[in-house]
Amino acid sequence: MLSLNSVNWDPLLLTLKLAILTTILLLLVAIPVGYWLANSKTKLKPFVTVLISMPLVLPPTVLGFYFLIAFSPNNAFGAWLDSVLGLRLVFSFSGLVIASMLYGLPFMVHPVLAGFKSLPPQYKEASKLMGRSRLDTLRQVLLPNMKPALLSGLVLTFAHTLGEFGVVLMIGGAIPEKTRVASIAIYEEVEKLNFGQAHLYSLVLFLISFVILFWVYTRGAKNWGGFGK
Repeated sequence: MLSLNSVNWDPLLLTLKLAILTTILLLLVAIPVGYWLANSKTKLKPFVTVLISMPLVLPPTVLGFYFLIAFSPNNAFGAWLDSVLGLRLVFSFSGLVIASMLYGLPFMVHPVLAGFKSLPPQYKEASKLMGRSRLDTLRQVLLPNMKPALLSGLVLTFAHTLGEFGVVLMIGGAIPEKTRVASIAIYEEVEKLNFGQAHLYSLVLFLISFVILFWVYTRGAKNWGGFGK
């Protein structure tokens, strides 16, 4: 019988920390990227869109492998990060955050982009006539009118990061209290036939995901303009 006192909660806490940081940082990245994709006329836009969408079709281990190669101190880019910026991303929590952001980019950018595209052009025109700058228009007009899209991106990114396995395993390994997130811990516990511990980790992740989705489809639907209806 598994005792709660004997449970190692570090993988779950690390997973929540990773998911929260990744979601917040990706939102800050996705808003300018989505705005640019929605308004730019450059011929590079299809190329950028394809690059952002690649994690949707590539196996996580492929991305994880290339992240591992790129971030390794034995290669030029990884050596530059280490010597100039003092960043050692391989087998570190910082590396998990960067890899999770790159892997989760389409889950945040696509909903935000769809939100920008759904807004009537009259919003920007009216804001311009009132003398607002582009930044003020973005903060005061556009973003408040695309709350369902923002919520969708937040939920998808957070839930996706909770369940990441291949990418985080390749770039971070399974270092206790540092890179051993819940998905990796579940795999290791199953390998050791420790099904009680694996069940507990799985159940907690299941409950977190259920509560988030339940809130989105009930309370969130009312507070965020009908998302989930």
